[in-house]
Amino acid sequence: MSDAREDVILAIDEGTSGTRAATVSRDGHVSCLEYLPLQVDTPRPGVVEQDANAILDKTVAACLATISQAASEGKRIVALAIATQRATAVLWDKNTGRALVPAMVWQDSRYVGALDLLAPTWDKILSRQVGRPGGVRSPYIWAARHIAETPAIAQAFAEGRLCFGTVDTWLLWHLSSDRIHVTTPTNATSAGAYVLAEHRYQLDWLDALKFPHSLLPEIRSDADDFGRTNSSLLGIDVPILASMGDQHAGAIGLGCLDRGQSMCIHGTGSFVDLVIGAAQPSNVGLYSGTMTMVARRAHDTSHFAVETFVATTGSALDWVCEKLHWFENATEISRFAAEAKSARGVTFLPALTGLRVPEMQPNARASLTGISMASTRAEIAFAILEGIAHSVATCLTSNEEVSGVDVSELIVGGGLSASDTLLQIQADLIGVPIRRKPNTARATLRGAAYLAGSSGLLWDAIPRDEGSSSEEQVFEPAISADQRKERRALWHSRVKSELEHAGTFGAGQSEY
Repeated sequence: MSDAREDVILAIDEGTSGTRAATVSRDGHVSCLEYLPLQVDTPRPGVVEQDANAILDKTVAACLATISQAASEGKRIVALAIATQRATAVLWDKNTGRALVPAMVWQDSRYVGALDLLAPTWDKILSRQVGRPGGVRSPYIWAARHIAETPAIAQAFAEGRLCFGTVDTWLLWHLSSDRIHVTTPTNATSAGAYVLAEHRYQLDWLDALKFPHSLLPEIRSDADDFGRTNSSLLGIDVPILASMGDQHAGAIGLGCLDRGQSMCIHGTGSFVDLVIGAAQPSNVGLYSGTMTMVARRAHDTSHFAVETFVATTGSALDWVCEKLHWFENATEISRFAAEAKSARGVTFLPALTGLRVPEMQPNARASLTGISMASTRAEIAFAILEGIAHSVATCLTSNEEVSGVDVSELIVGGGLSASDTLLQIQADLIGVPIRRKPNTARATLRGAAYLAGSSGLLWDAIPRDEGSSSEEQVFEPAISADQRKERRALWHSRVKSELEHAGTFGAGQSEY
């Protein structure tokens, strides 16, 4: 008797704000979706943390719910694929399997002072080899400081019980039957010590950070054999065939695979990637906030992208709604903004954890300026969305200048891309059409599964985006070049003012 069940891949999308699990079928359809939210804590300026144990527990819970639903619908799971937030770091006890301290989230900047001291010696070397300068945060200096300063961590290290990794490493250690301790290039590049051209760690940089080599996860490819699933945890025994950073999985899921294709994913932050192919960018180090990334690695071949991001966009809207209570939710901000023709000089700078573009300045602060007695709620809503769009426009320009590659198209996805108002403002400010594909919120799940199943399991190669062009929505620029220039000039002047102020702000602040 033949088995009529449909073969699917179980995909995990473990992001900063929440965890998703779903199945992906041969036609790219995402189903059996389960979502669980995650909490991000900011106990003091510069410190951004999460409970790694909650990340694991909710990932497992989401997977179990998806697996149960898939079974009830007659789907057969044939592999697992994982996509995760990238530079968030975890320290855990090998014996108990539980995290020993809160995870350091990729938005954290508590060690900016120490990294600044190393910058004169290291930034040029790192930009050339690793694709980014020392920056404002490093999972490795975070771990090294805990080993030096936190007794429980120091004892675990001395006794050989300490394990370190980013979220991909943390999840793979638990979800694999052999407790593998590995990471992959799309995650390692974001962590800041991966030599792009040689597929290895920059050990001298790790020595400068006082990070012990014995804690390093093994580097595999993003599409690789990661063993089989831990059946005692998930209840299924299937191969784990892909593990990659969520941004890059999203690019695959949206069909951004070729040189010149650009993508903006709006989530907690807004990430702007430009695929450049197998070659390194032509102007490495031109902007400290524009980084070279591995877009994906499979079959011993890496494809690269340049990336710039705005750390707080979706989270900035959450802050406006949940802490200031100016609006009920992001949808209401978009609705009010649609009523305004412009911000009438009001400017919002979404720099709640510092600026990355046009230059790296962790001491920069968010601001709402240009308000008068005549300013309306709709204009403030417009300014909030316009601030996000301005930031993304600056990212796009930086990517082009660093890579030497012109953008052929911009595809958008993620939660905020549901706002027609935001995307129209975005098109106006960059002067090129924006394409919003259908089901972009599930692109990361789809992309991770595509990579896992592209060596003959479900597909012979990475599938191109399956979305019909008739379902896409295109936002064309609707203002003149002079209007665009005027609005961008006002934005740049406000950013310049904040950068001048931030240069003296925060001197002497504690790093920890």
